[in-house]
Amino acid sequence: MLTTVIIAVIVIAAVAILIVGRGRIHADGGRGLKHRFGPEYDRAVAVHDGDTKAAEQELGERVKQHGSLEEQPLSPEDLARYRAQWADIQEQFVESPQKAVTAADALLAGLARDRGFPDGEQFDDQTAALSVHHATHVHGYRSVHTAAHGQGDTEEMREAMIEARVLFETLVTEQVGDVDQHRPPSPDGNGHAPWALNRRHPKGSST
Repeated sequence: MLTTVIIAVIVIAAVAILIVGRGRIHADGGRGLKHRFGPEYDRAVAVHDGDTKAAEQELGERVKQHGSLEEQPLSPEDLARYRAQWADIQEQFVESPQKAVTAADALLAGLARDRGFPDGEQFDDQTAALSVHHATHVHGYRSVHTAAHGQGDTEEMREAMIEARVLFETLVTEQVGDVDQHRPPSPDGNGHAPWALNRRHPKGSST
């Protein structure tokens, strides 16, 4: 009888340890995903109506699918071309915000593709991959994509362009072998983006 009781206690203790261990693994995994994805983690939870388990499952799948992706460097010619195109888009925004955000959306899709991410024709797949490697900046691309499809006023489009520019600078700056790849973007050498900060609006706009 005593032996049976001892065995039962051991079994119960083993089950309890297993349950606690699994809980810790899940908690550690959640913390790891939250640390890796940052604001993207909160977005995933919101998309899943507060269901953290579902959000973490989705983010975990993103890591499995895109975590091994190796970003490809741009050639000097492509780098110069993308920088020139982005500068033109910024200038275009003053006269035609809608055309500018549409062009910025297309440019980011092409730039991400050239860096080795999925083709921009599959927007959700491309942003999922970008979120694994650039979680803190992918929101700007989503904002521009939304604005490019006619959702948002001039001020919202301007803010979308500012946010998207951070991802643009990251993708053209973080090249293989770069020693300053984590330096904040400095378009005018002083850390400023004059076109964005001046808040100039297109003619006839009251926003």
